[in-house]
Amino acid sequence: ILTAQMDSVPLIVLCGQQTTWNLGLDAFQEADVSGISYPVVKHSYLLKEPHSVRRIVQEAFYLAQSGRPGVVLIDIPKDISSTEIEVDNQEEFDIPGYKVQNEPNGDDLEQAVEIINHAQRPLLLVGHGAVLAGAEKPVAFLAKKIAAPVTNTLLGKGCFSETDPLSVGMLGMHGTAYANLAVKECDLIIAIGSRWDDRIVGNVTKFCPTARKIHIDIDPAEFNKTVSMDCTILGDARLVTEKIGALVERKKADNSWLKQINGWKKRYPLKYRKGGGLKAQHVIEEFFLQSKGNAIVTADVGQHQMWAAQFYRVRHRFHWITTGGAGTMGFGMPAAIGAQFSNPQACVIAIVGDGGFQMTLSELSTAVINKLPIKIIIINNKYLGMVRQWQNLFYNNRLSGVDLEGNPDFVKLGESYGCRSTRIRRSADVRRKVSDILSYNDGPYVVDVEVEKEDNVYPMIPSGASYEEMIIEKPATQSTLAKPVGST
Repeated sequence: ILTAQMDSVPLIVLCGQQTTWNLGLDAFQEADVSGISYPVVKHSYLLKEPHSVRRIVQEAFYLAQSGRPGVVLIDIPKDISSTEIEVDNQEEFDIPGYKVQNEPNGDDLEQAVEIINHAQRPLLLVGHGAVLAGAEKPVAFLAKKIAAPVTNTLLGKGCFSETDPLSVGMLGMHGTAYANLAVKECDLIIAIGSRWDDRIVGNVTKFCPTARKIHIDIDPAEFNKTVSMDCTILGDARLVTEKIGALVERKKADNSWLKQINGWKKRYPLKYRKGGGLKAQHVIEEFFLQSKGNAIVTADVGQHQMWAAQFYRVRHRFHWITTGGAGTMGFGMPAAIGAQFSNPQACVIAIVGDGGFQMTLSELSTAVINKLPIKIIIINNKYLGMVRQWQNLFYNNRLSGVDLEGNPDFVKLGESYGCRSTRIRRSADVRRKVSDILSYNDGPYVVDVEVEKEDNVYPMIPSGASYEEMIIEKPATQSTLAKPVGST
């Protein structure tokens, strides 16, 4: 529930509850589910009258999907769910006090257009809200009209094609060096459906100090919450971006700002050291190349997620599904199952960690029974990799609770469920095996990718640090790193 709420996923949760006459008596399996859930839902209901079922269900679906999407929970006592009723389909639908503003305010639009027209180094920041709103076409139009590079949040991947020359990829803690340099040097940043979370902002006092900031969002609670804005526009991300795109002045596509961006791309490309052990980046990049960026990719949380975000360049909306705000281990494979059910003809790739995969691996049976051709790529470094990386970089390599040397044989595990399974150990085998994996569509394919154990994700901005403190590649000495602020 927390994962869905933080990532603005419209979710209806139906909970079974004790009978109404036992509520509050600590009866068998009674829990105050609606009370417990209030901090992590958009709204929560406890059904007490059978005839309110239709109204509440209708309200729940509307609330979950309108405005900023989120979770609505309905707690249903057993006697209510067992009651037979006649439904009144003529009942009027109304939620007093709940209004969603989709159309932007005209004065706010004028202010934004004026700011954009005066900018010399504009940058678009697209977040999950832009993806949910279907703002990909107006975002692309605006970016090209004002000659602005486009960066995306982790959940904003897919709103703007990462293969487009204007894309600089993901920004923030593990964003590309050129995206982070663009953030540091821009004189205007326009956030479309992004909530300026801590993984993006880092040190608030030093974040874009000389840049003006425009924030477009459907949720007014996000305005000025983390970073002070020069202009805020409340409304639907697609509608607002369309209107701005129609009003702003066209800028020259061949300008010094874009030349500087392209210079950074050449000087600081995403890279990994070839030779030695197998690299996760190599395998992920090969899946991108052979699938031509057209697969639906799901991911857990951790190093593999960041490498996937960096090296699998997403071209289409809803082709990237991962856990953002809550960072939920075990998310990747169940998400892939859902994506494959929803898109039977699509190529669906789950990129998961060896730790997270084991939290939901029992769902392999669901994939097998339904013959879902998902490709489950287990980045197996026998560590909880991201936790190990933090312990290595910021805690003098004092490793605790991260060793996964007790991992099962994932190939035998997959075969025991009836999955086609294989292992990749050598760089020389990557191209051939990826081709074989992508061509198999008769059911799930489990792939144990045995990668270098102690590789770290770079670039990296330490938690709470400024963009000036970005570590672009592995430092020569451990002493060059400062302990981050507010690390967990």
